[in-house]
Amino acid sequence: MARFFQRESGDPLGLFTAASASKAEFQIGYSAGRYLLLCFMGSSAAPGWQAAHRCLTERRSLFDDRFASFFGISVDRGQDGPRKTIPDVLPGIRFLIDADFSASRANGALPVDATSDRLQPVGYRRFWMLVDPMLRVIATLPFSGPDGGAGAALDLLAAQPPVDRYTGISQQAPILFLPRVFEPALCDDLIARYQATGGVQSGFMRAVDGRTVGMHDPSFKSRRDLLIEDEPTIETLKNRVLRRVVPEIAKAHMFNATRMERYLVACYDSREKGHFAPHRDNTTPGTAHRRFAISVNLNDDFDGGAVSFPEFGPKGYRAPKGGAVVFACALLHAVSPVTRGARYAFLPFVYDEAAVAVRERNLHTVDNTGALPETGADQRNIGSSGS
Repeated sequence: MARFFQRESGDPLGLFTAASASKAEFQIGYSAGRYLLLCFMGSSAAPGWQAAHRCLTERRSLFDDRFASFFGISVDRGQDGPRKTIPDVLPGIRFLIDADFSASRANGALPVDATSDRLQPVGYRRFWMLVDPMLRVIATLPFSGPDGGAGAALDLLAAQPPVDRYTGISQQAPILFLPRVFEPALCDDLIARYQATGGVQSGFMRAVDGRTVGMHDPSFKSRRDLLIEDEPTIETLKNRVLRRVVPEIAKAHMFNATRMERYLVACYDSREKGHFAPHRDNTTPGTAHRRFAISVNLNDDFDGGAVSFPEFGPKGYRAPKGGAVVFACALLHAVSPVTRGARYAFLPFVYDEAAVAVRERNLHTVDNTGALPETGADQRNIGSSGS
């Protein structure tokens, strides 16, 4: 008997990557921070889909990529594959080709042991799934009736509260907000070093065929970085993090950080529309060891540049000069565009001895030629805070 993984209300969405009309790899996990209405449709040729599509078109104002987004999931590569892909209607309406059946298996449309050796599987379970901004299931509804169940699914979406109050209260991201991590003189010195040398355009990491590959895309990330390499300054930076950040992580999260990665001053410049789109910091083999990110602002004479956490609402966090925002690397986060001046920041990651084995096991996967320097930078022991 076929075994299905049934997602129920309160369960997390089964994350997946699939192809869309505009992207060869669309990661659904980066779509947090809004409601998602998914239709596991199977095929655009399936009975009832045209009526369902008409309902979507009539109510497309719901889908603005802020309040909500729609995703139609097809496994019919013959009907909906690369040559006949259903066009996206942006913002808000996208169609994904689940070529390896991973999305359908993970969310209950296909048995967990279904394989992609046929163009179209038999016995596809069609349904709608409404997901909250934290990517947790609100409800699943059957694909049935004259409109394929679209009306009921759209009514349920329309009845949801605003994104910033989807839990019933105003959300606070699970972060540490710490003033007085660096003294003003240290901030000024790091900025002066950057301005004297300039930074190198940095990229981001992606997992490609089992390797961790550096990439550049200014629409996704625009930032320049400078590595700090002289030992006295590195020792000073280690000391500040060890004494003023590590104890707070231990207190709040019962985690004792002993290693720090990257002694890096970053600049988000308004002249280059400095920003970083929503991302997570530990999603590739070469970055899986990272546990907490530390973002120390070195100045405050700029506009924009706030760090936000879409799964917990649209609020942006901006630490004062010398202050830090500290958060788990698994949290989806973004840096809004800097609109005036330039934001300078010190941006290390910390982890522990157990994560060292993860890093060493995956180090061979890292190709760091495309992005400076997301991985492979200084990974030294920072000792113990004594807390």
